[in-house]
Amino acid sequence: MTLRRLVLWRHGETDYNADRRMQGQLDSVLTPLGLDQARRAAPVLAAFQPQALLTSDLRRASDTAAVLAEYTGLVPSTDKRLRETHLGHWQGRTHAEVDAAWPGARQTWRLDPEWAPPGGETRVEVAARALAVVAELDAGNIETAVLCAHGGLIASLSAALLDLPVRNWSSFARIGNCRWTVLGRPVPLGPPAVSTDRPWRLVTYNAGLLGAP
Repeated sequence: MTLRRLVLWRHGETDYNADRRMQGQLDSVLTPLGLDQARRAAPVLAAFQPQALLTSDLRRASDTAAVLAEYTGLVPSTDKRLRETHLGHWQGRTHAEVDAAWPGARQTWRLDPEWAPPGGETRVEVAARALAVVAELDAGNIETAVLCAHGGLIASLSAALLDLPVRNWSSFARIGNCRWTVLGRPVPLGPPAVSTDRPWRLVTYNAGLLGAP
């Protein structure tokens, strides 16, 4: 058995999301709506029949993963490499506050994966640490894994796994709260191939439930 499917699931809404405040690696908490989002999405994700459930160590992700654990019986494995992008001096500030103090910088950050917020990290660096997690899963006896993480990490990791040129990473749109992205590998028709030799393909991006916020 080789790793054939990755389900990348963003956490539910947090108090920072509701206030349009930049979280980064600050440990914000789920709102009642965010917890409800996780409860609605969990049965759908459980249908993927994952053999592994990994989560960022930030509470908003681990609390979201705990809801899926109730449906699958899996014990979530915590990995700090799945944390959101470190946003440096932007963390804890509202979008308006960042725009006032660093005019135009958020747009630069969105368009250039190699540009870091002051005191923070680039999206290329975020993808590198997340790729290491996937490589370890590849070495195990797992076919489907769910990674409960964050919007910035999911977009960066998806682009890296698809081997897109870095200049094109910004073509990936924002991931909504408690929405998911699925990447898969085709089943080889001939002799079994080493999993890491098979390219990833995008199955679905930013999927969610109809009528969900």
